[in-house]
Amino acid sequence: MSHAGFAPPADYAAAVDSLAGHVLDALRNVKNPPGLAVHVARAADTQAALAAVRVLGPDVFAPALLTGIPFGPADREVVAEALRVFPPSSGDPPEVIGLGRATATLLARYDGTGAAARGGIVALPDPAGGSGPVETEGDWRAWALWMARLSPLALPGPADGVSEQAARRTLDLSRGLTRSMLRRDYPTAARLARWVALVPSAVTAPGMDIAAVVTHLELCGATGVRTVMNTAIARLLIAGHQERKEHGT
Repeated sequence: MSHAGFAPPADYAAAVDSLAGHVLDALRNVKNPPGLAVHVARAADTQAALAAVRVLGPDVFAPALLTGIPFGPADREVVAEALRVFPPSSGDPPEVIGLGRATATLLARYDGTGAAARGGIVALPDPAGGSGPVETEGDWRAWALWMARLSPLALPGPADGVSEQAARRTLDLSRGLTRSMLRRDYPTAARLARWVALVPSAVTAPGMDIAAVVTHLELCGATGVRTVMNTAIARLLIAGHQERKEHGT
């Protein structure tokens, strides 16, 4: 795969928004959406498009995980190329390193036909340099912001340390989500809404109507393309819970 020269920051930001829009179209079941590989091949700047794959990380798998859209060999090669061109650096923030590892783990879950195989997401480093996700029991605000940064992991799949934390701390998730909504910090709210929508115990928590929150985001707060994408993922996670409840699973 050929690479263009290093693009200015504005070009990278535009590439991230473009890829988020591609993921959103696939989530919304746009008829015959092009795959990830096609999207990257059509990009004016291949390197910026690969950087966008690294930025979105696990979210490039969201259409496959949530709607069953195939994730084929060419798509897998694009993710692998993005990881090769933009490998984790020791100077990266812990969440960037961890999300890169999670992306690689999800890549390994898919075989050459685009079908998901078994496997979990690796543990993420915490800001102090440990091997697990940060636990800030005394400061729910800091923990909620950390979980917001890890929102690309709020996808269905095998349990991992981060989702286990979310399941244990549903009250703190609800606090963080409520605070973000009151502050009209809709990007953070949409990220936290994904975690609340993912965890069954949070979905049914007293006083938290996650469906109403997502509806408010859809009507009033979801403007930026990544916020719209996160809101759409939260909506699909809620729908998945409802479907499983109706079928008794």
